[in-house]
Amino acid sequence: MLNFTDLLPYTDVFLGGLMTTIQLTVLTTVLGVLVGTACAAIRQYGDPVSQRVVAAYVELIRNTPFIVQLFFIFFGLPSIGLMLSPWQASVIALTINLGAYSTEIIRAGLSNIPKGQWEAAKVLGMNFRQTLTRVVFTPAFEKIYPALTSQCIIVMLGSAVLSQISVQDLTYAANLVQSRNFRAFESYVVTALMYLGLAMLMRYIFSLIGKRFFAYREAP
Repeated sequence: MLNFTDLLPYTDVFLGGLMTTIQLTVLTTVLGVLVGTACAAIRQYGDPVSQRVVAAYVELIRNTPFIVQLFFIFFGLPSIGLMLSPWQASVIALTINLGAYSTEIIRAGLSNIPKGQWEAAKVLGMNFRQTLTRVVFTPAFEKIYPALTSQCIIVMLGSAVLSQISVQDLTYAANLVQSRNFRAFESYVVTALMYLGLAMLMRYIFSLIGKRFFAYREAP
């Protein structure tokens, strides 16, 4: 018989796991998008050598399981003397993963910018950096913003595997609770609902950010 009241003594455990998941999500979303933006610019406008390096990085990450990437960073790198804590390994793994996927998403936006935008910026006397930051990136991000926000949410949901290296996130909390009170069904239902709520909250926050950031487009 179901009994969710048995979970009440573990409220702090669930909330602690939720906070860890939120902290990792916020940090790696910012870092991952920055990495993706830089790599997309290189992939689109860089020299051939740097383009091939970025392309290899993107293909490697996109065609290997995230958990293998995580294990390689946490368990594999110590064999060459690079010791990382579970938190550090998680941040690196999530950032690298989101960076690879966001690279292709952002590059798609950059490739759709009309050449006329570049020509107009050149006429105005803008240099390459000014053209990217003031003319290219804003309309490019507007085009790919929904896809990019969805990818950030997917990475947040994928962070559930971080419990495999003892990161005390939301999934770790669920595993801990069900191992103590044997209420597996109740524990994972609550955890699933918390992930659902977090995903919906992220989508709402991204929507507010998008409306504010691209408000100039709505001006008459």
